[in-house]
Amino acid sequence: MAVKILLLAAVLPFNLSPFLLTQTPAARTSAPVLTITSEPNAIVWIDEIRRGTTDSSGTLAITRLNPGRHTVRVRADGFKETTMPLIPGRRSVAVKLVTTTDKAELTFQQAEMAREQAKDDADREKAADLYREAIKLRAAYPAAQIGLARVLMDLNQFRKAHDAIDAARRARPIYPEASAIEGRIYREEAFEDEAIRSFRRSIREGNGFQPEAHVGLARVLEDKGQLAEAVMEFRKAIDQLSDSEPVIYQMLGAAYEKLEKPKDAVGAYEKYLELAPSGSYAAAIRSILDQLKREAAGEQIIP
Repeated sequence: MAVKILLLAAVLPFNLSPFLLTQTPAARTSAPVLTITSEPNAIVWIDEIRRGTTDSSGTLAITRLNPGRHTVRVRADGFKETTMPLIPGRRSVAVKLVTTTDKAELTFQQAEMAREQAKDDADREKAADLYREAIKLRAAYPAAQIGLARVLMDLNQFRKAHDAIDAARRARPIYPEASAIEGRIYREEAFEDEAIRSFRRSIREGNGFQPEAHVGLARVLEDKGQLAEAVMEFRKAIDQLSDSEPVIYQMLGAAYEKLEKPKDAVGAYEKYLELAPSGSYAAAIRSILDQLKREAAGEQIIP
């Protein structure tokens, strides 16, 4: 009988952008492929995927980055956000930020921090109010509308979340992140076909690069029992994220278990443990891994 842990993958929240899931990464022993320097405690995105926060000296080491062209975006409280291209092959880049007095931007930064640190619905409502204040200060502010949509989704205020997505698109018609969040809202509402359309739109708008949408699409396909297709989408997200999101390996392993492919499930779970040895699911995975390996080797498991 197959080992079934599945680790609550169906209900796990997934939010790649702008904030990563809380996972504990493995200690990195390899040399960084890219070192970014900026202000202390600055948030760094590469290709719209949050890759970490600079330390007290203003440094962040990136140890995994796919070859090719990339864009870096950096934000620090009290400074104007900056986006710039990364020169291929360059191993270090300095991103200089300038202070800002723009009330809308400062309020948006407060809203983002409030949402990231929210512990309950009261905190989320405060974050929503800050996003609304930023939007009042700058009418065409798609990033603030997207942040508002995310927090409204967390509050189960789905109609208002859709309204925020629509407002973001009016300011920025081609917006992969907006389409990905729209897909997540539809999935929460159990509108699977609409969710699939939104996730596919996000992927088209991102010219194929939209890991949040690939994961969202995978989860809807998994809900519909289309497990082989779900595995393909999980793998696309993993490739695009350069192993910066260990939790996707957990989701992938759970999908392989449902497909009754224990060998592939073992490989996915072991990769999760390699990347996140102290992660949220590490103990649960370790508790069943030996049994799953025996199943993969063809041994009969006695329940």
